[in-house]
Amino acid sequence: MLDDQPTEYCAVCDKPSRDRDRVHRGCEDRIRDNLRQLPRLYRQLGDALQPGRRGGDGRSATRSAPLPCSVDALDLRSRGGIEGVVGGWARDLCEREEWDIPAYTSVEAIVDWACGILLANLGVICDEHPAVKEIAAELNQIAGQARRIVTGEKPPIKVPVACPCGQTLRITLDSPGERCRNCGAQYGHTELMGLPLAERRAA
Repeated sequence: MLDDQPTEYCAVCDKPSRDRDRVHRGCEDRIRDNLRQLPRLYRQLGDALQPGRRGGDGRSATRSAPLPCSVDALDLRSRGGIEGVVGGWARDLCEREEWDIPAYTSVEAIVDWACGILLANLGVICDEHPAVKEIAAELNQIAGQARRIVTGEKPPIKVPVACPCGQTLRITLDSPGERCRNCGAQYGHTELMGLPLAERRAA
């Protein structure tokens, strides 16, 4: 029956939806979980800044003196890391709504404020923000990177698949979607999993 056919597509994962929500509940929950966890992950990354700890890639120097801390953890805790992602989107939201932006000076305070205001307005973001897909992707990427450093988990393996235009896309098994930079084709998770493996080129 026609009523059983999906008429909407999720603005985050591009999968069909039978409800009228612009963003799937599951995709919204994933954004919410990342925003709730990022302030805690930011603080936990402080433990990786101890001398002798390994970096996010799990390797340590053998022929030269090791760095006094994890460079990956330092990058995420510095301006432009976690703060750059959540702070940038929070400022974008405030500018759109013509809200005042607090003049916090510490990175930790900005992370707390930004995650808080994005969480408080997540419904509006999912319903109206034109870049909700980019917001979800950046939060997922930065939170995943932080979790791997905190837990010592290895990063997911990327698999090269071929777009029909000839461009190679590097995806993981949990990639929610991907856009081909060559032809502009947008793929959801299911479509990505159906693409053929890219042929290796001779060196």
